[in-house]
Amino acid sequence: MTRVLQAGRKEPKSGVTRSVVVFLHGYGANGADLLGLADPLSDHLPDTLFIAPDAPEMCAGAPMGFQWFPIPWIDNSSEEEAERGMQQAAEDLNAFLDAILVDEDLLPEQMVLFGFSQGTMMSLHVAPRREDEIAGIVAFSGRLMAPELLADEAVSKPPILLVHGDQDDVVPVQSLPEAAEALQAAGFKEVYAHIMKGTAHGIAPDGLSVALAFMRDKLGL
Repeated sequence: MTRVLQAGRKEPKSGVTRSVVVFLHGYGANGADLLGLADPLSDHLPDTLFIAPDAPEMCAGAPMGFQWFPIPWIDNSSEEEAERGMQQAAEDLNAFLDAILVDEDLLPEQMVLFGFSQGTMMSLHVAPRREDEIAGIVAFSGRLMAPELLADEAVSKPPILLVHGDQDDVVPVQSLPEAAEALQAAGFKEVYAHIMKGTAHGIAPDGLSVALAFMRDKLGL
């Protein structure tokens, strides 16, 4: 049984919804942590609805925040618990995305997933396993989980933008080329990358500008 995700939202600046960007936050944060990005983005994406769900579990490593799944080296969970948590969160997220498309009367090609850190891990895991291809994935400061399974399990191959800070001490920047290589080996034709110089585990203005250009292009704006 899937868990219902609670979400904040920022309505389209134009008053008309022609696309949606779903923000997926990192470990120990919440939806509001990324929803603030809607303010600078909405001027350039006026017909876009921005939605930012809270992950389904309270975070053991950060009691005021949420997690998509446990992280063993932070919270002393087992690998089995982490794997089980991720699979459950994937089901929850898929149900949430399905509901958005129905409720907002949108098509998959009008949806972008915008992940940060653990939210990127969820985006890169869930979207390729969805039957209908979404417009694209913006993947900040994360990694591709279980890359060895991707070629066999991917049923859609949306465009992907990988963005990472070269000073990231939480998720090593090497995760970006590793993800790009695995995605390309699995047959993803559109994989783009941007390194944010001098940036730690975060989202710098240059990275957000590249993400905006990517989203405008893939949403046909």
